[in-house]
Amino acid sequence: MEHNPSFWRRMDRALTHKLSQTRRLSRKTIAFSFLLMGAALVSLVSLVFAKMADWALEENARLVQQYPWFAWAALPLGLMLIAWLTRRYAPYTSGSGIPQVLASLSLPYGAQKTRLVQFGRTLLKIPLTFFGMLIGASIGREGPSVQVGAAVMAEWGRWCKKRNLAFKGLQENDLLAAGAAGGLAAAFNAPLAGVVFAIEELGRGVMLRWERQIFIGILASGFVLVALEGNNPYFRGFRGFELPNMIVWVLGCALACGVAGGLFARLLSKGVDAVTPVRIRGWVRKHPVMLAGVMGLLLAAVGTLYQGETFGTGYHQASDALRGVYEAPAGVAAAKWVATVLSYWAGIPGGIFTPCLTIGAMIGQHISDLSGIQIGTNVVVLICMTAFLAAATQSPLTASVVVMEMTGSQNLLFWLLIGSIFASQVSRQFSPKPFYHLAGARYRHRIQEAYAAERAAKLAQADANDEKQQGEK
Repeated sequence: MEHNPSFWRRMDRALTHKLSQTRRLSRKTIAFSFLLMGAALVSLVSLVFAKMADWALEENARLVQQYPWFAWAALPLGLMLIAWLTRRYAPYTSGSGIPQVLASLSLPYGAQKTRLVQFGRTLLKIPLTFFGMLIGASIGREGPSVQVGAAVMAEWGRWCKKRNLAFKGLQENDLLAAGAAGGLAAAFNAPLAGVVFAIEELGRGVMLRWERQIFIGILASGFVLVALEGNNPYFRGFRGFELPNMIVWVLGCALACGVAGGLFARLLSKGVDAVTPVRIRGWVRKHPVMLAGVMGLLLAAVGTLYQGETFGTGYHQASDALRGVYEAPAGVAAAKWVATVLSYWAGIPGGIFTPCLTIGAMIGQHISDLSGIQIGTNVVVLICMTAFLAAATQSPLTASVVVMEMTGSQNLLFWLLIGSIFASQVSRQFSPKPFYHLAGARYRHRIQEAYAAERAAKLAQADANDEKQQGEK
């Protein structure tokens, strides 16, 4: 055997093959490690954002209770300041953040691809949203977490690619989708919801390759937060079971929430022009900072009328309703609906996810009160939360899975899906195109116009330089 040449050749080939496999495995392990690090960064940023938001909401409640005049001073002045800072330093961070990600995914590859999720400017969305919550605007942090997550993962991917460390096979869309959906998963402590959001919302209207690494990154962002914070539902303490005549309750709640959610999405899509008299629309468009101040005064009036129930995300009201201990003032659902629309029209950074859940919870509480049922009021609240979110976003699968994971209501998922699908269809009668995608198309148009203007300016400058050189000759 020692003198058998074929034996040694086989041994040499086997050893070479094993070494090649080891190197490939090592490269995959390194790439996987960098993906996990990116997911961890998204989770940590979301966690810090969540802690800031929780403190801001608690502090606002304390200030409003201690100083009755606080809202009247803080909201108009604060919203004007936030609107000015946003337009001056972070012009693409206003509103939810999900439309910006959708627009980025649909833009062609090139210099403009990540303009809506530039790392430095997008991070400003965190303090701006925090300040909005502190003064009492009806906004949430989940949409902003999506945009920030996309920016963090895109920047991490760019840094790794520049140093030839990882992500060679991933395109910018892959990283944006992983970061955006990971941000949602971390914001709600709901890994599965992040995956469904990526497929249903981010993948609607744009071709994504759905590499395995994308799903791993999304799930990792959610699981990192679970490891840090524990496997606790966003809304704790829900216990509910099917009601008698469940299909009637589901369809009735879905119809009411579908109408309310469709009108809500329509007003957000149309903007303040929808209710502004024609003779002053020009002034409104030219003075966005002053408009934010007007929205602040209206928010203060609504909040004062309802003793602070419409300020902030409304998390505590929704949580109490899910546990069956919330006493909803008459008309508070409509007041919260109005407050959220006014906050969005102010042009400040801030999401609509949690406020939509709160509006749905309040609608559910009103329906329970009107029907006079004694047992199962929290189930009606749960159905309405899901249905209103589905109607506002027209993403029924995401709404159902998000609420299911947030509340631990797996036993009612089938009914949540039925209610979400029906509410979404009703919503389309009032707002035919999904709000996020309509807003995303507008952002894409803004970027394309800005890019065209910049190219025209460069060409004009080049022509001017040529003429100057010819004149000198």
